[in-house]
Amino acid sequence: MTELEDRYYSMPEICKYLGISRDSALKWIANKGMPAHKVGKKWKFKLSEIDAWVNSGQAEE
Repeated sequence: MTELEDRYYSMPEICKYLGISRDSALKWIANKGMPAHKVGKKWKFKLSEIDAWVNSGQAEE
């Protein structure tokens, strides 16, 4: 894995990646266990964790 792939992604980047709104992402973090890390006041995400979470079926409505 390259250094670029292993970095933390911002809320706007992860919303674009998943095709969702910021509000949806915040709801998924609170209610569906979407993997996220709070750094100060900002949320950060690892693509590998997000992909594993989606593939596990936990992102389903």
